[in-house]
Amino acid sequence: MSSSPFAEAPTSDTGRFHSLDLMSTLVAVLRADGAVQFANAALENALGLSRRTLEGVDFSTFFTDPALLQTALAGARGKDFAALRYEASLKRQHQDPVPVHVSVADAEQVGEILVELWPLEQQARQDREERLLDQAQANKELIRNLAHEIKNPLGGIRGAAQLLEMELESRELTEYTQVIIHEADRLQSLVDRLLAPHRHPHLVGDVNIHEVCERVRSLVLVEYPQGLKVLRDYDTSIPEFRGDRAQLIQALLNIVQNAAQALTERIAEGEATITLRTRVARQVTFGRQRYRLALELHVIDNGPGVPDAIKERIFYPLVSGRDGGSGLGLTLAQTFVQRHHGLIECDSVPGRTDFRILIPLP
Repeated sequence: MSSSPFAEAPTSDTGRFHSLDLMSTLVAVLRADGAVQFANAALENALGLSRRTLEGVDFSTFFTDPALLQTALAGARGKDFAALRYEASLKRQHQDPVPVHVSVADAEQVGEILVELWPLEQQARQDREERLLDQAQANKELIRNLAHEIKNPLGGIRGAAQLLEMELESRELTEYTQVIIHEADRLQSLVDRLLAPHRHPHLVGDVNIHEVCERVRSLVLVEYPQGLKVLRDYDTSIPEFRGDRAQLIQALLNIVQNAAQALTERIAEGEATITLRTRVARQVTFGRQRYRLALELHVIDNGPGVPDAIKERIFYPLVSGRDGGSGLGLTLAQTFVQRHHGLIECDSVPGRTDFRILIPLP
């Protein structure tokens, strides 16, 4: 059965083309004359029209320049090519046209033509998500290897400083050994934080995302009792899902604290706001997979925005836009969210930064 919100009783074509509903790309099967024989769920959602409404309609009318598709269809009928690709603009109900990459090819069945559409913005987003996933995996390996390389000699340095201190008679000289011991402990703490996500087991239970949001909200307001408003914008219909509540609290807390620290000047002026917004996203693709439903949790602040110099690297370990920042908060948040098969994205301009957490829902 189709996963589209426009789902209807299956026809013979619906059954034959069932696998196309599992694709994240927009797909139409056309008759030789260009009329729609089948539209997959992704295309229904993009156009805002049901499959039944689309059937029998000249598909070229959904493009700002119908002649491009008509020419491609004529070439397909004449066997002029195996597949033709070009760029066009797809018209949508009550929305601006969306740029798409179009592929036209003969279908296996005689008299049928397969048209696939990739929204260019979606393609760019998928490329970005793949980079995030690859980056996260590389970060994970780098952190684990680096932390272990640091940890072993660090214990030796601290132990040697303690032994040296026991042999010293001068109080002035022991101040130097105390500096060594203190700095070794500080580095040990940093290493422990780097290794933390890989040490703790993934404790799965039922999670209510709004309980997570309220816990984080209360913690942040205790830390910033004046000058900061943490607004709620919840969709209370979001169901519970299986996850690690503690890890999700830590992930969200890291993002919200990061936002609060960026709002220092606005907090002093009493004009700082952070909004926690929850929504259900439908028929979304992220992490190279398509999901029928997903949690969409936004953390939106009215701060100065992420500096351009680090926008592409904010989830890298030890990258921070703030003096004195460890650069671990967002890295750990991304790790915890990815343990739930999700990811975090960031869209930032001066005056509005939006961190979006996406997690699949059952």
